[in-house]
Amino acid sequence: MIDNPSQLKSHYDQQGYFVIRDYFTGAEISSLREVVLKFHQLWKKDNETFYKEEAFNSSLITGSEYLSFDDRVKLFNFISSKKIMAVVESVIPAKPSFMNTQLFFNPVNPQQKDFWHRDCQYDHEVEEQKKAILETQVVHLRVPLFDELGLELVPGTHKRWDNEEEYNVRQEKKGRLSSENLSTGKAIKLAAGDLLVFSADMIHRGLYGMDRLALDILVFDPAGDFADYVDDDCLPETSMLSQLDDPSLYMNTLHLKSIKR
Repeated sequence: MIDNPSQLKSHYDQQGYFVIRDYFTGAEISSLREVVLKFHQLWKKDNETFYKEEAFNSSLITGSEYLSFDDRVKLFNFISSKKIMAVVESVIPAKPSFMNTQLFFNPVNPQQKDFWHRDCQYDHEVEEQKKAILETQVVHLRVPLFDELGLELVPGTHKRWDNEEEYNVRQEKKGRLSSENLSTGKAIKLAAGDLLVFSADMIHRGLYGMDRLALDILVFDPAGDFADYVDDDCLPETSMLSQLDDPSLYMNTLHLKSIKR
């Protein structure tokens, strides 16, 4: 388990991310990899054209479309395990809520380049983006299933707006491309067993290469209005809840969705 939660929280508040090396055992990663690869193989077959032409991630890994009941329970138990919850609660201490999962992999097209972004740019125009980074809290927990090049982040941008270089590259202004290097970027290489925690709204990009296959767990602060973003199918069925060691992460989301209806 983590030794100093307050130190992690302090680093996250200041930098927007932290890494815990060798957090998971080989057995834990092997068990998780087995379930995730079942999903990945079926998803690739079902989305063959999209996968071959442009895909670099998938989502709703915990959904019912590709995994059996037992495999979903296994995955839900990993996501809400004591190790994960200790980290989640160090960043979001009050009723953290489950949003989704994503799986990141290398694009098939070798010409496809990684790109800088903030997650909020896909939902908001610029002025709303500026507001979102100050008010909302969505956290990615990245669990690499194989050794990989990892992510490149711009530390501190979870709490500040882009400088001119960052904005022009990320938004592809003034002839710049979102795949260009940033002078403020910091690359973080990851190995299977590591855990990277980072703010969804900081400037970041995945780094393609090696055997990239990483499971991202997304959680949010219930003070943010994110319940509508959660797909019902990615949450545990009622009959699953009794089989989960700690269902609180999902119960918090289910509660938020129930009061929205």
